[in-house]
Amino acid sequence: MSELARLRLGVNIDHVATVRNARGGIYPDPLRAAKLAEEAGADGITAHLREDRRHISDADIEGLVATLSVPLNFEMAATDEMQAIALRHKPHAVCLVPEKREERTTEGGLEVAREENRLAHFIAPLREAGCRVSIFIAADRRQIEAAHRIGAEVIELHTGAYCDAHAEAHFDARDAELERLREMSAFAASLGLEVHAGHGLTYDTVQPVAAFPEVRELNIGHFLIGEAIFLGLGPAIAEMRRLMDAARVS
Repeated sequence: MSELARLRLGVNIDHVATVRNARGGIYPDPLRAAKLAEEAGADGITAHLREDRRHISDADIEGLVATLSVPLNFEMAATDEMQAIALRHKPHAVCLVPEKREERTTEGGLEVAREENRLAHFIAPLREAGCRVSIFIAADRRQIEAAHRIGAEVIELHTGAYCDAHAEAHFDARDAELERLREMSAFAASLGLEVHAGHGLTYDTVQPVAAFPEVRELNIGHFLIGEAIFLGLGPAIAEMRRLMDAARVS
């Protein structure tokens, strides 16, 4: 498989930190998980430092920046506090996501079209610092066009609705969501945006998305951390990598 055709896998380690924080100790260690993910074939590590620090901590970010040999994708809300942290550490990539204190996980894509001016000014210093800026958005033409206008280099399409419809056996809705993801992946690529995707992907749902030729990277976390309880983190990631690669060449 050529390097151009190979689909990258970013592994989100947030929920290793969720388990650690539930007990209030130092185990399990998210940095150890990140290194194991690296060894298992992850092309990058994703970590989301939330305003309330519910899982990943400031010390985790410092440790990841200091020890990783694969790129760090720093998910964050578009706030002054998070911008300052990103500018201090200068991770490889910054992915802007919406954030609400009461949500269990990121529930939808960022509303870019309504906040173009603010977000354009927000991402400018990040790009100047050398961070690749990504915007986590719904598979919606209006949001993709807005992300392109404000100078984002990458979009990450929210696959949650597709995965939820599959899990609930709403197959017509699932297929409609998948087609929307397919169309918007092609549209975003036509604008010169690099296309990523993620949220809720599992062994059962990953291959149709992995098969989109425009998609260059998938970011997967919660499912892999859950599977690691039964399989171990390395084997869980290796199986996801196998399914992604198979979809890419089929």
